[in-house]
Amino acid sequence: MRILYLGDIVGRAGRQAVADRLPQLRSDWKLDFVVVNGENATGGIGLSGAHAKALLDAGVDCLTLGDHAFDQKDMLQFIEGEPRIIRPLNFAKDAPGRGHRIFSDLRGRKILVAQVLGQVFMKRAFADPFSTVDTVMKAHVPGGAVQASLIDIHCEATSEKMGMGHYCDGRASIVVGSHTHVPTGDAQILPGGTAFQSDAGMCGDYLSVIGMEKAEPMRRFVTGMGKERFKPAMGDVTLCGLYVETDDATGKATRVEMVRHGGRLPQSGP
Repeated sequence: MRILYLGDIVGRAGRQAVADRLPQLRSDWKLDFVVVNGENATGGIGLSGAHAKALLDAGVDCLTLGDHAFDQKDMLQFIEGEPRIIRPLNFAKDAPGRGHRIFSDLRGRKILVAQVLGQVFMKRAFADPFSTVDTVMKAHVPGGAVQASLIDIHCEATSEKMGMGHYCDGRASIVVGSHTHVPTGDAQILPGGTAFQSDAGMCGDYLSVIGMEKAEPMRRFVTGMGKERFKPAMGDVTLCGLYVETDDATGKATRVEMVRHGGRLPQSGP
């Protein structure tokens, strides 16, 4: 199975770039399944129902969220009627939506997508991500109940993301980090056959501060005082993510490539 994961979409520029480029990427790379993190797609914070629909209509098969899952209030209701959106497994127990789901590609092959929030340096105390994801992995073994599985680990610390990668090695096809908006250079296939990258980066303007116009973040860094709200940067967008090929019989990754498409960053992909 050929799977593409794209990191956090930031604002209108990121949304438009994904919508414009994804159909051609699906064709050129012969993609079977596309997962995109959309939790910063609406004004840089959260995801609205309208923007979710536009991304799904553009060819995204599954949208994951994160700690800002419900910052756009209409998502509280929208997610209940849209099974292609996944919120974190270890979010509040009474949160709407689901933290994992089984999807099918056009050939009928099954893929599990799940998301979990980390604990290190996060503002809120979430339930233990390791035991939470363990239950889901035991019930959906790649090469058995599903042909592939992808775990989106949404957190600050690269060490926690690496820990999740090793914890899931051999039990998930892909473990990929999101949240920090900065792509890491450690894409690899772990010894047990799990494709891993600490953070996929963002789909946004990299002439920015993690996707936001530079002026206000720089003011706060230099003076310690804020003046305005952060605004998503609107320059050229680099789509950043991870491309993985998996073996249907075993669920193990057979190829992994970092994706950098368009914008300012050096280009890479399959």
